[in-house]
Amino acid sequence: MKNILKKLGLALIVILVIIQFIRPDRNESGYESVAYFEIETKPSSEIQEILKSNCYDCHSNQTIYPWYANIAPVSYWLANHVDEGKEHFNVSEWETYSAKKKDHKLEELIEEVEEGEMPLPSYTWTHGNLEDQEKELLISWVTALRKKYSID
Repeated sequence: MKNILKKLGLALIVILVIIQFIRPDRNESGYESVAYFEIETKPSSEIQEILKSNCYDCHSNQTIYPWYANIAPVSYWLANHVDEGKEHFNVSEWETYSAKKKDHKLEELIEEVEEGEMPLPSYTWTHGNLEDQEKELLISWVTALRKKYSID
């Protein structure tokens, strides 16, 4: 039994070493990927900072990776988070959205922030959480912004 556990442990170590060399794709297009969104929506500097600190890493094509994103299997977990976040809402694709879709995405943003679903708890562990004042500021801005896209 001891021999089997040693072999399993050694196999696990070998697998962990091997996956360090097989990296998931990075999501690093740079600032220009959010430029259209910011030009069209005109966020204040405070809102820009909230978006940059809490949203863009998973909801744009410009993720800023922490050091631990270089270590598998964490790198795969983060890549999945980013892919999933961009699937739901990607500000780098903003110019391709119709007015109706923009309004809907903004409505979802409000709901997710109000319900405490965004940013994800796993993100806030290392990046900090949105303060109540920041949430209110973000929701107020998005609510006002929705008027630009809502079709009555």
